[in-house]
Amino acid sequence: MDVESLRTYCLSKKGTTEDLPFGEDTLVFRVMGKIYALIGLKSERQRVNLKCDPDRALQLRDQYPEIVPGYHMNKKHWNTVYLEGDLGNSLIRDMVDHSYELVARGLKKSDRDKLAGLE
Repeated sequence: MDVESLRTYCLSKKGTTEDLPFGEDTLVFRVMGKIYALIGLKSERQRVNLKCDPDRALQLRDQYPEIVPGYHMNKKHWNTVYLEGDLGNSLIRDMVDHSYELVARGLKKSDRDKLAGLE
């Protein structure tokens, strides 16, 4: 999956916004203001950081060399996923969905209610 396809997929998720709070090098995707994906735009290898359940994060890291502990993130809860390699688009979309759902579930109730009401 390339960065533009990943960006399009993230933006298709309900309540998602994008910004560049850390400068031109990192594109950030948020659900109701909370970060669920960060894309490195100017790194040597195309990559995205995604939130992940700690047990699942370890399983994915063991199974795929393209998935490593989150770069500049809490390594227990975040993975860095390198987009080149043998990872299929469906696996990458599944990891984006998982990250989005983890963050959305952690929102305060009023934000979850607002998100549920969005079309």
